Amino acid sequence: MSVLKNIPKVDKVLVWPGVQAILIAYPRPVVLKGVRTVLDSLRREAMEGTSFVLPPVETIASRIAAAVERDTSLSLKRVVNGTGVVIHTNLGRSPLPEKVREQLDRIAYGYSNLEFDLEAGERGSRYSHVEELLCELTGAEAALVVNNNAAAVMLALAAMAVGKEVVVSRGELVEIGGSFRIPDIMGQSGALLREVGTTNRTHPDDYRAAVTTETALFLKVHASNFATIGFTAEVTAPRLVELGRDYGLPVMADVGSGNLIDLARFGMGSEPTIQEFVRAGIDVVTFSGDKLLGGPQAGLIVGRKACLDPMKKHPLLRAFRIDKLTLAALEGTLALYRDERQALASIPTLRMLTVTSAELAGKGRRVIRLLRRNLPAAVEVTLVKGVSQVGGGALPGQELPTFLLAIRMAGLSPQELEARLRTGAVPVVGRIAKGEFLLDLRTILDADVPLLLAALKALV
Repeated sequence: MSVLKNIPKVDKVLVWPGVQAILIAYPRPVVLKGVRTVLDSLRREAMEGTSFVLPPVETIASRIAAAVERDTSLSLKRVVNGTGVVIHTNLGRSPLPEKVREQLDRIAYGYSNLEFDLEAGERGSRYSHVEELLCELTGAEAALVVNNNAAAVMLALAAMAVGKEVVVSRGELVEIGGSFRIPDIMGQSGALLREVGTTNRTHPDDYRAAVTTETALFLKVHASNFATIGFTAEVTAPRLVELGRDYGLPVMADVGSGNLIDLARFGMGSEPTIQEFVRAGIDVVTFSGDKLLGGPQAGLIVGRKACLDPMKKHPLLRAFRIDKLTLAALEGTLALYRDERQALASIPTLRMLTVTSAELAGKGRRVIRLLRRNLPAAVEVTLVKGVSQVGGGALPGQELPTFLLAIRMAGLSPQELEARLRTGAVPVVGRIAKGEFLLDLRTILDADVPLLLAALKALV
């Protein structure tokens, strides 16, 4: 109790010179909260420990300053991704191309022609800014954009199949991130699910047997986040289109990952492109903007004009519409695809997926030289081989050969090193494997290297 009595009161702390300096820089209510937080923690420490010693005034003031800084810092932060997962859902998925930055600045900090037709001088459509570009890149007749792919699927089904049956293979009823499931999304759209086939094998006759007067469309869901191997069979997109034509039914494909470039020539699995689905005759194709496409979060819909026109008039479209910043980022990203070489060089996701092991090894040697020149001998950094992952529910099981930085620091275990870097001013997120803390060079952007150096300096 005597120790508790020695802990100063709030009004006494507020007049300390160190705390007065904090009051100059921050609002009084925020500083008051920080003072109370630190004093409460001191009381807990005093009650829990028998050898508690009250820290000096300067130390308490420093803790208050740290508490205030934590409380006033923004929650959403820049993170250095050293995990090796390129499309990392928890870390914001795909970084935007640097070439989009100027367009975002122009649109964010001024007015724009978001829904204004400059030539006609009257109200226009926000979707017109990317529709022509999407049609050019995919070969589709029409295009529409909403806030994510789940919304794209829901809008398409609500416009085409409300109260009617949608026939889909049982093996394609996938669950996407956050425990969202295709059947649940279909249910919310008002469409009725009609499962056919088995988990591993579905045949054309399964679709034929399911057709009734209540059938609205055939749905194909591309299994982008898992793989089925062994005794399997599926109805391909071209074959499903043939079946749809036989019964006068439209065919929709939820492709998910949004791939516009053939990645097989870079040693990756055969992830189909959006253009392939359009050429196959699929009436409606939905996909994401922030996965393999490498743009902002968005749900893209391309296909036949007759199918998309009702979606453009559907009430759900307003609930799912994207804002001006997403449109600006998406238009800028899509424009890069007009030149495939430029897209591969400028879109971070594509660049990280296609970079070679030799290039990563060279990058690793350069980074190590920089770190060794600027850090004490207590920090040891070596180059080791490993594998990266695509992530984002794309190309499941695909492993990309990579090089990693193995970082050791005297006096810190790999777990302590991981935790301290993760909770730093600029969080650095890596992984622990075989007793070492590792940072994958594939997902560390060039602009991240100075941030990594600063984070390690702060630890020292």
